[in-house]
Amino acid sequence: MIERDALLAALEWQLAAGVDEVVGFEPANRLAPPPQRKAPTPPAPRVATMPVYPESVLAQDLAGVCDLDALRALLLDFDGCALKKTATNTVFGEGPVGARLMIIGEAPGADEDRQGRPFVGPSGRLLEQMLAAIGLAREEVYIANTVYWRPPGNRTPSAEEVEACRPFIDRQIALVGPEVLMLAGGAAAKTLLGATEGIMRLRGRWRVLAGQGGPVDAMPTFHPAFLLRSPARKREAWLDLLAIRARLESAHP
Repeated sequence: MIERDALLAALEWQLAAGVDEVVGFEPANRLAPPPQRKAPTPPAPRVATMPVYPESVLAQDLAGVCDLDALRALLLDFDGCALKKTATNTVFGEGPVGARLMIIGEAPGADEDRQGRPFVGPSGRLLEQMLAAIGLAREEVYIANTVYWRPPGNRTPSAEEVEACRPFIDRQIALVGPEVLMLAGGAAAKTLLGATEGIMRLRGRWRVLAGQGGPVDAMPTFHPAFLLRSPARKREAWLDLLAIRARLESAHP
């Protein structure tokens, strides 16, 4: 029993530290002599890990998408992003069509990948508290990410992975038709606004996203996961939330 409790405690510690994937079954011997090097062999021809989805075909398919269910079905058949191969679930997004506020983050994490829903776990609970502070419930807003599959180890998505998903998130924004976008984190803000500054400079300043459904006011702010690590920044996030509430109220006094 003592050994079992010790193993469970070790597993819980690893999960708390962010170790959520197995990369080997034997510990590395750091004291062993390095292996003898062999003569290099010519590289094998490069083969794509997943089939390339022609942009012209994708554009044609997206042009015919008239609702979110059709967009989800098209995304589930899409094989143009390598992240899909290693993910457990496609995290499409959730919320009502016509939501006045749409929140867009960077990518699904471990909790989102397991449940197939955006912004769950600790960051999701904090997001719900942030929305409640300005009089909104989670069910009233639409929530999504710039990529639809979890990057291994929660790494930052590559430029290629982001660009592969970009046509879908653009179409998703147009179909939801929000009045205001809340861009959670620097990666989401840079992807959708084409900005080069970091989130510290981007947050708190209104931008306009020229989307397929027309221009949309966009407010970059801190990601809830960042606020969990840096609670001192919650004051700035609160100011951003107040600006979002004021913009929504001014549209419908």
